[in-house]
Amino acid sequence: MKNIDRDFEAFVQSRAHALLRVAYLLVGDEQLAQDHLQDVLMRMYQRWPRVQQEPDRYARAALINRTTDHWRRRSRRREASMPDGLTVVAADDTAAMIGRRTVLDALSVLTARQRAVIVLRYLEDLPVAEVAAMLRCSEGAVQSHAGRGLAKLRELLPSLSAALNGDSHV
Repeated sequence: MKNIDRDFEAFVQSRAHALLRVAYLLVGDEQLAQDHLQDVLMRMYQRWPRVQQEPDRYARAALINRTTDHWRRRSRRREASMPDGLTVVAADDTAAMIGRRTVLDALSVLTARQRAVIVLRYLEDLPVAEVAAMLRCSEGAVQSHAGRGLAKLRELLPSLSAALNGDSHV
């Protein structure tokens, strides 16, 4: 096995789960997130000598670009409705699933840039400068997208807003 293969495999083994989480938060669908991550990892492997110095940064930026492209294509395509009689089985952790779904639904209302900033800045805990570099925009734009995105999330999720403000009645 070549060193490139070993290095790339080590990266994938150590970071795939975290990158899948980012992809999932960006698109809100597990299978679509897996597809996006697989596409990004294939591209990274082809470019590994060039991207191995900052693979996390490259992967996150590529995921953002991939999901943005997906939403653009999706907005031009008509959706097919689900067939009648579809049965949904609830798992034991229904309340947690509903909470996660609520947050994902709220994230889906944000613009692609706002969603990317919220995920990278607050869920991945990246500094503003790094998020700005990944999104190829100014730090002020990152802060603006974050402010607008958080305001929209607070509006959509009043219980989250109360928790963030320290209200114990949540």
